[in-house]
Amino acid sequence: MKFLLVAINAKYIHSNLGIYSLKAYAEKELRKKKKAALAGTGEIVSGVAEAGVQGAEWEADGAVVTETQSVAGVSSGQVQVEIAEYTINHQMDQILQDIYRRKPDVIGFSCYIWNIQYIRPFLKDIPKVLPDVKIWMGGPEVYYRAESFLKEEPTVTGVMVGEGEATLAELAEVYGEAEDIDIRLEQVRGIVFRKTSGEILHTPVRPLLPMDEIPFSYNNLEGMEHRIIYYESSRGCPYSCSYCLSSIDKTVRFRSLDLVMKELDYFLERKVPQVKFVDRTFNCKKSHALAIWRYLLEHDNGVTNFHFEISADLIDEEELEVMEQMRPGLIQLEIGVQTTNPDTITEIRRKMNLDRLKQVVDKINGFHNIHQHLDLIVGLPYENYERFCQSFDDVYWMRPEQLQLGFLKVLTGSYMAEKTQDYGLLYHQEPPYEVLATKWLDYGQVLRLKAVEDMVEVHYNSGQYTETLREMEQHWASPYAMFEALADYYERLGYTGIAINRLTRYEILFGFLQETEPEKTERYRDLLTYDLYLRENIKSRPAFLRDESPWKTLRREFFQGEEKEPKYLKGYEGYDSRQMAKMAHLEVFGDGRVVVFDYKNRDPLTYNAKAFLIAANPA
Repeated sequence: MKFLLVAINAKYIHSNLGIYSLKAYAEKELRKKKKAALAGTGEIVSGVAEAGVQGAEWEADGAVVTETQSVAGVSSGQVQVEIAEYTINHQMDQILQDIYRRKPDVIGFSCYIWNIQYIRPFLKDIPKVLPDVKIWMGGPEVYYRAESFLKEEPTVTGVMVGEGEATLAELAEVYGEAEDIDIRLEQVRGIVFRKTSGEILHTPVRPLLPMDEIPFSYNNLEGMEHRIIYYESSRGCPYSCSYCLSSIDKTVRFRSLDLVMKELDYFLERKVPQVKFVDRTFNCKKSHALAIWRYLLEHDNGVTNFHFEISADLIDEEELEVMEQMRPGLIQLEIGVQTTNPDTITEIRRKMNLDRLKQVVDKINGFHNIHQHLDLIVGLPYENYERFCQSFDDVYWMRPEQLQLGFLKVLTGSYMAEKTQDYGLLYHQEPPYEVLATKWLDYGQVLRLKAVEDMVEVHYNSGQYTETLREMEQHWASPYAMFEALADYYERLGYTGIAINRLTRYEILFGFLQETEPEKTERYRDLLTYDLYLRENIKSRPAFLRDESPWKTLRREFFQGEEKEPKYLKGYEGYDSRQMAKMAHLEVFGDGRVVVFDYKNRDPLTYNAKAFLIAANPA
């Protein structure tokens, strides 16, 4: 019997921790039963419990696929658990063909707001080509409305409700036996399923597993070299934010630190590029978070980056002291601010000390070793357009590396969904259920905020216009007003919604600045040139840059001097002046400065080239 777990991810670099965890637990339990069964027959069982799962990963037709031949079985024969991961960018027929070729007996789909619409057509097509297959669903997009989903999708056998590790293990055993399926399914906790008669049955809620009973999800990392590895050291959330499904389960469970550190060693030894912790509020228990951060500091491999979602206002001085010692890029922090409106914070049932949050963000900024990503949500109660602009400005002045504008998703099962009428919430009826309007925010204003979001993403979050933005801030009444004006400029010139390359973006911004601050045209020409070369030694110069031919001699003489006796460029030994001129860049600015950009030595946090002022005036 083959049980195929299917994940359809938003991007190729993503992986689905959920199905890896389900597979690992199911195989552990099935191995235990196999060992017990063999022991009962008197067969030699030495080594069965310890046997590793033999796996192979490969890339087929653009889909990341993991096949695992389990040593585990039940009395009626072999049980195989396989994983297949695709993305929403794959052609649907390509995925259907791949699933068909695998010939699964049971399929389990992992469902979220970003993939459920993509999955639904498969629920109609798979039974046409695999008429005997049983289809099960899991994930937050289905288990909060399991019965109604089964009524909408008659080809689906059942839905796993809540955490699925133990549930999947029992389902695999049931289908492995292949006898009295309905009767045996009634004994499986945590499911809603359709009996052969068509009756829909809810089984009792399944108790939560202790975290240490869930095995490590990764038995090898082949095929994961260019993907984000997801990891969890806790489940649940202590907070009750009304827009979030995590608020429903307030039971927070932690994996033991000894086990966590052993598993982190696995990633560190293999120099995985990035590990993303999916803990909902990683630092809700200080002793747990601090121990892990200290361990990462002491065992840093110089390569791996660890991402954490935290509540910054919970960070204390002891934790800051550890963070200050970290290698630039060792960790990055995602901090959900959501709003700075006190009335909104209260209404969404969020607990947050904004003053402390700002202090912590400012202090970490001063370390210049940790990327901080701060979030806001558009569409929350009691926040009109003007008040959201204030929230934006408040967070902007905290100077995070990224400022993310998210738009409220009204999730089934959340408290926010219950308040739809009270808040005048209008939102898309299909996933991802994004807000259209509220009692405080009309649709036109939501669209305006989306236009501003695009400008923030391009000009702020990219980190490509840092010096230019600092100058622009002095002209506008507020940061929000600045990005709003830029969005209006894009719309007026017809740039909204079209693909624009990076160098053209610089030219568009220069045109905007010539129009809004014509008296500073040359100043902005210099700043944009500086920002441009900080990131890249471009070979094709945009039209707004100055003619560089007058200082070719200066450039040649500089690199010849560096070849003979390096003063600024370190680590270029063995390269001649011509090679060095291709690996670094010398620019003469309109204000008389001569700057050399060293691309061999970059800022580890921003990835900007190291810049040297070698002369205030070329004369």
